[in-house]
Amino acid sequence: MNNILKDKIKDSLISVLPITAVILILNFVLPNAQTGFNLVAFFLGSVLLILGMILYSLGSEISLSPIGEIVGNRITGTKKISIILIVGFFIGFMVTIAEPDLMVLGNQLSSIKIELIVTIALGVGLFLVIALLRVFLKINLNIVLLVLYALVFIVAIFVDNKYLAMAFDSGGVTTGAITVPFIMALGIGVASTFDSKNRDENSFGVVAICSVGPIFFVILLCMIFKPEISFGANMNDFSSITDLLKGFLVTFAHCLKEVAIAILPISAFFLIGNAIFFKLPKQRITRIIVGLVYTYIGLSLFLTGVNAGFMSMGINLGQRLAALKNNWLLVPVGMVIGAFIVLAEPAVHVLCKQVEQISNGNTKGKVLLIALSVSMMISVGLAMTRILTGIPVYYILIPGYAISIVLAFVVPKTYTGIAFDSGGVASGPMATTFMLPLAIGAATVFSGPESVLTSAYGLVAFIALTPLITLQILGLVVKIKTAGKEKSTKTTIKLYDNDVIELNSER
Repeated sequence: MNNILKDKIKDSLISVLPITAVILILNFVLPNAQTGFNLVAFFLGSVLLILGMILYSLGSEISLSPIGEIVGNRITGTKKISIILIVGFFIGFMVTIAEPDLMVLGNQLSSIKIELIVTIALGVGLFLVIALLRVFLKINLNIVLLVLYALVFIVAIFVDNKYLAMAFDSGGVTTGAITVPFIMALGIGVASTFDSKNRDENSFGVVAICSVGPIFFVILLCMIFKPEISFGANMNDFSSITDLLKGFLVTFAHCLKEVAIAILPISAFFLIGNAIFFKLPKQRITRIIVGLVYTYIGLSLFLTGVNAGFMSMGINLGQRLAALKNNWLLVPVGMVIGAFIVLAEPAVHVLCKQVEQISNGNTKGKVLLIALSVSMMISVGLAMTRILTGIPVYYILIPGYAISIVLAFVVPKTYTGIAFDSGGVASGPMATTFMLPLAIGAATVFSGPESVLTSAYGLVAFIALTPLITLQILGLVVKIKTAGKEKSTKTTIKLYDNDVIELNSER
């Protein structure tokens, strides 16, 4: 446990401290620096982010991941497709509701928070069923992705453009720290049982398909109901220590209630399942329950730090950058922050190690990290440029997804699954809690609060899109290099054999 705790502390510090330092530098370089109790609130928010991430990631590792593996192994062991699909839907629905990134997005879009979260959860649950069916039926992942994204863009024609950015953002925020362990565990279990030959390809592809579901269902929600959406993440302004402490305590109490609603269904599902089916040893059940408590407290602290301290600074910096005479600086500054954000995401480093192992060392983890960093800079640059110019979001999304789908038919299949999963990894909690508020702050100054939905939202969608292209290009390079090595080896052997024949003939 001590070693695990040390790793979690290290990961959390690496995640939060670099971006905290960059934010502080920007705060004092730009005009009208935040000082006093508002600056103290940012520091306190940063501390809560670190503590929350430590407890949350520790709890997730000793409770959520094992629950996902236990449930996945149990239901796939039955080899009954109907049971696997039904349980898969409920798993996808419940774990999505508990996703922290989704809670942050829901709090920002407060007027449709409940409807949005339920709709997104339905999307993940139903598309998880589609992903599992693909494994059962052994359908090519590229074909499924082509059909699903084509369906999304066809439906998007019939919805008001103001909803599109938000809809595509919803796909980026759902595949996070809670959903991925469950979905991956279920995907690996199904692939091992029904198609072990393509286990790696199928386990990555499950998450890729699940990320399409929220986009499709949120578009349907907006097309049918045309909801009025208001932005709910307001800036805090603390004038005294009493005011600051009261603000944080009120926020913490609210987060405790929200997280309880999110965590209880998963806990109840597992405990009931254990009583009837799993029947785990008492010691292991106790460990999982303790892990769920860690997860509950950690997620509550994390969201408190986000809502009461961290997000407010993001909005403030965005407003100050947009108010500059040279407001084009928003683009390069945003790109630099984006590079630090992606390097700070612990899940990114995990993905880099996985890809290096799968490619047998042909793709180095450091190379992948650079590729993701570049893709993050491009995505943030595009998002900030869109705020300044007012370019419609589909001018970027349609060509971007078209390129990524075309590449999917050229690169190795495993790289396609990794690439489509990587967007959810890059658009992690740090991107949602700071980069999106930064864009929101800039949009409110540059074109008014009414433009937030149409110009600021879409940033997470871009962060989820660009790795699809960069990682598949990386896979294409690996494919060409590997083919070149094989060709070179064959040519060398052929020349060597000819030389031997020629020497023998001279004798």
